[in-house]
Amino acid sequence: MYQKLGKRTFDIILAVTGLTILLPLFILISPILWVHFKGKPFFCQPRPGLHEKVFTLLKFRSIPEHVTESGDSAISAIGNFLRKTSLDELPQLWNVLRGDMSFVGPRPLLTEYLPMYSPYQRLRHSVLPGITGLAQVNGRNSIGWAEKFEYDLQYVQNQSFLLDLKILFLTIERIITRRGINDPDNGYVKKFQG
Repeated sequence: MYQKLGKRTFDIILAVTGLTILLPLFILISPILWVHFKGKPFFCQPRPGLHEKVFTLLKFRSIPEHVTESGDSAISAIGNFLRKTSLDELPQLWNVLRGDMSFVGPRPLLTEYLPMYSPYQRLRHSVLPGITGLAQVNGRNSIGWAEKFEYDLQYVQNQSFLLDLKILFLTIERIITRRGINDPDNGYVKKFQG
């Protein structure tokens, strides 16, 4: 019952509350990025969601439009700050409000990964993707793909209100301590190869 109605109600309440409370941050960050990235403060990218339906993921931009996510050499001090504090994720509150995402669930990955999934890995799309999830509070970018998928599927199989609350509280703790945000090898997680 929680997965069908309670979770969505919880998401809407949290998203509306978050957007209301964090409005001053949006007002502060948006014009700074507008100037810094020459009129393009948001990063928009198609990502597969529930049942692999593609939606547009929103984030605050942290790198120039023409640069890929392959390295950190082009990331400015502003972009680096947004990533390290996870402030770049704030616009995803709008994705939650729209019903594209939930607060908690497997992170939405790139659409190019879809053909590479095994049938077992594909089960991650049987729930809404999340802003945060079990993989994010258990290593985020510092763990490998196999572990990430195991955490994602563990969440899919064990969803509950209490688990969501636990993940949300652990997420706040991880953001404060900045644990697991970057891959120690190259600054960012390596691309999924199947």
